[in-house]
Amino acid sequence: MRLYFRFPQQDRGTIPRGLKYSYLGFVLILVPAYTWWYGLVNFLWFSNAALLLGLVGVWLESRRLLSMQLISILLPELVWIAAFTIGLLRSGAPPLGITDYMFDPAIPLFIRGLSLFHLLLPFLLFWLVWRLGYDWRAWRYWAPIGWGILIAAFLLSTPEQNINFVHHSERLAIEMPRGLWLLVVLGLSTLTWALTHALVYWFMARYRRTADAA
Repeated sequence: MRLYFRFPQQDRGTIPRGLKYSYLGFVLILVPAYTWWYGLVNFLWFSNAALLLGLVGVWLESRRLLSMQLISILLPELVWIAAFTIGLLRSGAPPLGITDYMFDPAIPLFIRGLSLFHLLLPFLLFWLVWRLGYDWRAWRYWAPIGWGILIAAFLLSTPEQNINFVHHSERLAIEMPRGLWLLVVLGLSTLTWALTHALVYWFMARYRRTADAA
């Protein structure tokens, strides 16, 4: 059975060393800065978790781990990029509310600058998976981890923090019990991961030759 797609001319060990050290250096700056300003619970955001787990995947050159992070954040990060871009065009009035903090003068410019990693991360992960290969089992491995992160965010974050949107927002017109809203978020997240998997799998199957798993 073919378990992943990869460029057949590429072998393991093909991530440039400069990228590994640059990635590591950025994370070593971001982690203490984010911890100081937001607290450790902020790393439960899927994008932040993907940044950290992606670093591990880069150093291990693990197609499975990198595929998992691509599945977890590709579509949400593209929405973030679109919202942020529209906010720039509107002079600080982004839609959806997901990038409002990027235009909040109360947050230090340095902290907001670090958050620009959102603009690069999905494309970097896609390139890494393109280079090393896509593991089609990634979404199966990621789903229980993602559910655990969502439950942890529900238990540890406040409604004001609303990490991964696990708390019901007043912006929604529909009233809903907190537990039921969490189930909705779990379901929508799972659907998003499955859809992302289908799209990435289709793309890799169409535009890359296949290779048997080692």
